[in-house]
Amino acid sequence: MRIGIFGGTFDPIHVGHLVAAVNVRYALDLDRLLMVVAHEPWQKVGERAVTPARDRMALVEAAVEGIEKVEASSLEVDRGGVSYTADTVEELTRRDPGAELFLVVGADVVDGLDAWERIEAVRSGVTLAVVNRPGARTVELGPTGPLARWRAVAIEMPALEISSTDLRDRAAAGRPLDFLVPKAAIRVITERGLYADEG
Repeated sequence: MRIGIFGGTFDPIHVGHLVAAVNVRYALDLDRLLMVVAHEPWQKVGERAVTPARDRMALVEAAVEGIEKVEASSLEVDRGGVSYTADTVEELTRRDPGAELFLVVGADVVDGLDAWERIEAVRSGVTLAVVNRPGARTVELGPTGPLARWRAVAIEMPALEISSTDLRDRAAAGRPLDFLVPKAAIRVITERGLYADEG
């Protein structure tokens, strides 16, 4: 079993996330790609208000419906507290000890990996799948680069400049999210009144 772990705040999820997910799933021939919704993302604590985890979970569930081998995962939401990738890797290893795990990260995240909680446990448990976008910083793999101590593969995806911050601002201003956010997720945003008070 080959399982991808694509963690994030997904506040909100958008088409860039989904394009990355399907490109990684295809490139690595994954059996499952889990979109793992962070309960309390440690990188965002004190930085800004984060939409409640159950609302973000509903957005991801709506967005991935019908996408082959891509699933919304509530593992971190159900665990509660601050979300650490090390805990998620350990739990998935416990649930399916024979699985090969791939951790999906953007190239922009690579330089900060050493600051992650229990990074050695993450490093020993996964192969890093680094998503490179044309026009953005590209991470070189090899014995001398920033990922010298990792098992790592590079995945190319189309250049899409979509920002969750911009999407929250658009929603707060009542501007359209069409074609930026999956239609089913827009429906959840509207039904739950998400982002309306951020303007």
